[in-house]
Amino acid sequence: MSTQVPTAETRPLSFRRYKDGDDKVRRWQDEIFDADHSHKCPTYIQSSPPCQASCPSGEDIRGYLNIVRGIEKPPAGMPWQEYAWRRLTEANPLPSVMGRVCPAPCESGCNRNQVEDFVGINSVEHFLGEWAIEHGLGFPKPETRTGRKVAVIGGGPAGLSVAYQLARKGHEVTIFDERPELGGMMRYGIPGFRTPRKVLDAEIQRILDLGVSARTGTRIGRDITLEQIRADFDAVFLGMGAQSGRPLPVEGHEAPNVVTATAFLKAFNDGRLQHVGKRVVVVGGGDTSIDVATVARRLGHIDQVHESDRPENAIGGQAAHDAALVSRRQGAEVTLTSVFAVDKMQASRHEVEHALAEGIVIRGGMVPVKVVRDASGRATALRVAKCEAKMIGGRLEIKTVDGSEEDIEADLIVSAIGQAVDFSGLESLNNGKGAVSADKNYQVAGQPGIFCGGDVIRPHLLTTAIGQGAIAAEGIDRHLRGEALDKRPKIDVHSFDLMRKMAEKGLPLTQIDAPLHGTDRSTGAVHNFENRSDRYVIPHDELFLGHFGYVPRNKRKVVTLSADEALANFEERLLPLIEAQAQAEAKRCMSCGLCFECDNCVVYCPQTAVFKVKKTQSTTGRYVDTDYTKCIGCHICHDVCPTGYIQMGLGE
Repeated sequence: MSTQVPTAETRPLSFRRYKDGDDKVRRWQDEIFDADHSHKCPTYIQSSPPCQASCPSGEDIRGYLNIVRGIEKPPAGMPWQEYAWRRLTEANPLPSVMGRVCPAPCESGCNRNQVEDFVGINSVEHFLGEWAIEHGLGFPKPETRTGRKVAVIGGGPAGLSVAYQLARKGHEVTIFDERPELGGMMRYGIPGFRTPRKVLDAEIQRILDLGVSARTGTRIGRDITLEQIRADFDAVFLGMGAQSGRPLPVEGHEAPNVVTATAFLKAFNDGRLQHVGKRVVVVGGGDTSIDVATVARRLGHIDQVHESDRPENAIGGQAAHDAALVSRRQGAEVTLTSVFAVDKMQASRHEVEHALAEGIVIRGGMVPVKVVRDASGRATALRVAKCEAKMIGGRLEIKTVDGSEEDIEADLIVSAIGQAVDFSGLESLNNGKGAVSADKNYQVAGQPGIFCGGDVIRPHLLTTAIGQGAIAAEGIDRHLRGEALDKRPKIDVHSFDLMRKMAEKGLPLTQIDAPLHGTDRSTGAVHNFENRSDRYVIPHDELFLGHFGYVPRNKRKVVTLSADEALANFEERLLPLIEAQAQAEAKRCMSCGLCFECDNCVVYCPQTAVFKVKKTQSTTGRYVDTDYTKCIGCHICHDVCPTGYIQMGLGE
């Protein structure tokens, strides 16, 4: 039995100008014009928007959206698309891939959700990534080389991220990976109809073009020891990932046709797995389980399966299916079970909707209790029971319902309940909990010069691995320069830099120290400006939401397949926005915590105290200023500021 998940179209608008119980209309102008009793005057406070604070890779989301919408201007001679892409890739060198597969926690945190719907950040990222590939953009090589060498173990998202950041800093980087090609779970875990290989190859090659070397087919601990790596390199980064799946923790899991999701997806992405059984049961609830289910639906089954053609043989690596068998494909019955209710599963909502449309049966609130086997030892069914699952204190507690057991027939059972790190040959790095322990700079505990990131710390999102790689690269760089590793900021993301914008425009940078604190005398700052982006996230209730009218989201075209259409269909389903749509979507951004030049403060100031900065001196974030000899502290500029950039603080 499947459950329909609510979509953006069925959710009601959440922003309301009046609350229940209001029985008369009041003039808001009367309230703010009566606010001249305050001793406070406006200050200009740059804050982190919740999208950036929610982004595991630390992208300057507000920054590149402001470029796309035309607020922040590119340097002379550079297209805005390139300028926005370069701002984006300061944090994430794989935007075209992430624009497709990232579950976009940034969109969940977006303040625009309080008006009607989030900004399609992921779709704009997708557009910029595609534009860069189409126009052959590359990363500029460093002007100088440091001569220091860094070994990166693992060519997945964490390893590629740290290699990219270190290469830009002039270090010599070598990636070691046991697979034939780089990409990690992006290549061997996620199916190609979600991450097209041409796109993945293009974004990886761009990193290699910085001078990064790759030694594929080389496993540390087998082909070369960690001790030899440490002797040959000045620093080491561990980004091996968690590419071993977790078996089902129930009786009978050792049956040959009970496999892990990582083994299943690797066999498919290697091209060895061409068909599955007639009835497939997937246990999970996250995005990986959806990937397994949708792949199984596309592969289908064949009649008259011989012993050598059984799916588990291809998954286990003993054989590869004959591609000629593809023509005899028939549909497979695919069931996905999760201990959580369907609307509580970790998988992305749109992926769940696709799976349901393709005929995959999703049964929430079901826990596996036993693998039912025949006389030969093969699994014939998965026994499940109804359950209630809750996360309590970070631990999953499952309560089963007595007498609710039933068997779901299966020719193949896939466990997608988690992943584990393979420490073979690297046992000394295991902290005893199947992971590597690290500090806030991602340096391995008690091992100076060894850093880590990604699933070796804790299996999480691809974008999390990218962000950890970027932070680790900063730590490695400081280590190689003999500098102490500083405490990381509370909000550890890339953000808009007013000083850089002033330098781009040729404005004077006199007597300014970081962090930037403006004064009423220096020409090198906004009067009473402060950047709090490293420690403060601006909430929606500090914005003037009444400024924003209803604007529907510009959505990417998604190819939704029926059960019959999904069979043998491995084409990409998610298509990028066109340029006009990307710009329109960026204009929906409310630029939380940074001026977006709406003129409200200038128009509504009754004292003409707020004024526009001269064009020769203005730039993004430096569009308006205040004459404090005229300001009476009425708060109007603050009350009508849509972005919350103007705060009342001067005089405290």
